[in-house]
Amino acid sequence: MFCLRPPCDPSKFVADAVKNIPPSGIRRFFDLVSGLEDIISLGVGEPDFITPWHIREMCIHSLEKGQTSYTSNYGLPELRDALSRTYYRRYGLDYDPSSEILITTGVSEALDIAVRTVVNPGDEVIIVQPAYVAYVPSVILAGGKPVIVSTYREDDFSLTAEALKPAITDKTKAIILNFPNNPTGAIMTQEELEDIADLVVENDLFVISDEVYECLTYEGKHVPFSSLDGMKDRTVMLNGFSKAYAMTGLRLGFAMGSPEIIHSMMMIHQYSMLCAPITAQIGAIEALRNGNEEMERMVREYDRRRHFIVRGFNRIGLECCNPKGAFYAFPYIGNTGLSSSEFAERLLDEKKVVTIPGDVFGEAGEGFLRCAYAASIDDIRKALERMEDFVDRLKQ
Repeated sequence: MFCLRPPCDPSKFVADAVKNIPPSGIRRFFDLVSGLEDIISLGVGEPDFITPWHIREMCIHSLEKGQTSYTSNYGLPELRDALSRTYYRRYGLDYDPSSEILITTGVSEALDIAVRTVVNPGDEVIIVQPAYVAYVPSVILAGGKPVIVSTYREDDFSLTAEALKPAITDKTKAIILNFPNNPTGAIMTQEELEDIADLVVENDLFVISDEVYECLTYEGKHVPFSSLDGMKDRTVMLNGFSKAYAMTGLRLGFAMGSPEIIHSMMMIHQYSMLCAPITAQIGAIEALRNGNEEMERMVREYDRRRHFIVRGFNRIGLECCNPKGAFYAFPYIGNTGLSSSEFAERLLDEKKVVTIPGDVFGEAGEGFLRCAYAASIDDIRKALERMEDFVDRLKQ
């Protein structure tokens, strides 16, 4: 018998937490660029270098040998062992490869399952802004409450313990740190981190430390938060191969922490991702064993571009702090009379230069642009010339 059932509105089945998440401001600008010609992009947070050949060759060779199976949920033992040795050599950190390291599908997955492992509904999580766009949604999706602490250009966007103190309540469970920082390029000294570590102990807090730009530190030496006295068991360190080894599309990250935290993260990981791609894991082993020379070459080139773009911004009247890490400059455009979004949209429309408005990284980013210098010197030079003309026209 034929019957006509009433239509349905599928949107009513979408969870409230998902409905309330705003779209990524970074991806919005990528969509605006689609189909346009003569575009110069300073927007994408991706190395413009190709993954070094010997890493790609190892991936290809693994496929030729038929290595296409699942791995352990924790990841290949050889990769975890290589990571353990690397961090002991670099920082004296001693992570047991069998129980304190988890290989993930990109750092994004590591962030998601770290937050879900630590946060109960109603817990407060401090997020230091300007901040990568995924932090707030990750906390919300876990049922937590993001609490924002802002940093400022007057302090080179570094974080102070004094700024953190007022944000800590009896509901605070964790702090998400990201140094070197996306989008500001700020880093932290050991002394600054020690002050924060004291607060962490005093208030019995946990730290999720996103250190994906660790190897892109140009001034001073990177200090892992977990390397501070008493912080290893209070920290899960997140990192990956995308930035330092130009392996973005291979989607490989990792987390290091106590056996209790890593096991709990693995329990989520095994039901969502199961394991990271074996091909990427094999490439990562080669990167750790033989990739330092190429990595250091890329970092030297980023450093050269860093100086070039900062000088350029300051010359054309867009005051720019000197980023000491990552591959982003964060020039101030607040004196142009335009908001960050207005400036970025008009710059794209009129001069075909892609930048990311600072306000997508939180309210503290309003008045700034994120400009990635993961682009050639020639492209950076052309972008600066177009931006200079744009700024001069705003003054007329």
